[in-house]
Amino acid sequence: MTSLSASVVARAPGRVNLIGEHTDYNGGRCLPFAIGLATIATVRRRDDDRLRVHSREAIPGDHRWREYVVGVVAELRRIGWEIPGLDIDLVSTLPLGGGLSSSAALECAVATAIAGLLGAPLDGAGRRLLAEACRRAETEHVGAPTGGMDQLAALLGSEGHALLIDFADPDAPTTTAVPLPVAAAGLSLLVTDTRVRHVLADGDGGYAQRRRECADGHPRRRRHVTTENARVLDAVDAIGARSWQRLGGLMTASHVSLRDDYEVSVPQLDLVVDTALTAGALGARMTGGGFGGCTLTLVAADRADAVREAVDAAYAERRWDSPRHHLVTPGAGARVLRGAG
Repeated sequence: MTSLSASVVARAPGRVNLIGEHTDYNGGRCLPFAIGLATIATVRRRDDDRLRVHSREAIPGDHRWREYVVGVVAELRRIGWEIPGLDIDLVSTLPLGGGLSSSAALECAVATAIAGLLGAPLDGAGRRLLAEACRRAETEHVGAPTGGMDQLAALLGSEGHALLIDFADPDAPTTTAVPLPVAAAGLSLLVTDTRVRHVLADGDGGYAQRRRECADGHPRRRRHVTTENARVLDAVDAIGARSWQRLGGLMTASHVSLRDDYEVSVPQLDLVVDTALTAGALGARMTGGGFGGCTLTLVAADRADAVREAVDAAYAERRWDSPRHHLVTPGAGARVLRGAG
C-alpha cells in the first residue's frame, strides 16, 4: 500500500433492499441495490495522530454517530493499515435513521476515502475487505448487531443491478449481480420515508431482540426467515422472466410476513403499503430493519404521482407529519471522487 494523496473525497451510497429482510444474520439471502442518495467523506491527512470528525448533520441520526467513524479507523488499523491522524468531513443526502442504511453509507464512505488516501486497492477483494471492516465497526464498536448486507450493497453495488447476496457461509457470503431493468419496463421504484425513526444500536430494543429470538428458535420469527428466503429466489426468477406483477406480489407478501410473523412494522409503514396498493401499485413493502423507516413501492411510472398523492392524503387525514418520497434506481457502489492518484 503506497500513500498517494494528502486529501481524498469518496462517496458511498445508501441502499434499498428489494426483498430479503432480516435474513442476512440468519444465514439467508437478500436482494438489495445501491441508490443515488449517499454520504460523501472528505479525508485529509494531519501532521499529528489526532482524529477530527465533522458533519453538517448528525449522521446516522443519533448522538453516537462519531463512533461509526472511530470504529472504521480502528478496524482498518486492526488489520494492519498504518493510518495517520485525519480530518474527516461528512455530508449526506440520506434520510437519517430511515431504513436506507445511512450508517453503512457513512462507514463505507470513510473506509473508501481512507483506502484512496493510502493507495489501497479497490478491486473486488479490496471492497470485500472494506465491507467486513465496516460491518465490524458497526457491530463491535457501535453495538448494532447488523448482518453485513448493507456494507456489501454499498461497496459492491453496480448501476442497473440488484445484488443477490447469500449468507449461507457468513464468513464468505457469495454475491451475484442481477439486472433490474425497471425503467425499461415502464416502472418506477418509489421510496417513501415515513418519518418514523429507528436506531439499530438499541441494546435490548427490537432489532437485537429479533436476533435473539431467531437464535432461540422462535417459530414465527423462523417462519418469516424461511418464507423470505424462498421469496428472494422467486423474486430473482420473476425479474429474469420480466414478470413484474409477480415481483410486486412477492414484495407485498414480504411486508405481510414482516408485519405479522416478524412484527417489525409500525402503523405508518402499514398505511403507506396499503394506500400504495389501493392506488394501483404492483407491490409494496417496508424496507430495512423496521420499527420505522421507509417503504419501497413498485409501480407503473405513470402511476407514481398518484401513489404519492394518495399517501400524502392518507397522512394528512391522520394529521401525521408529511412523508418524503424518493424515486430511486439501482446505482453504483462506493467510489473515490477525487484526490487519489
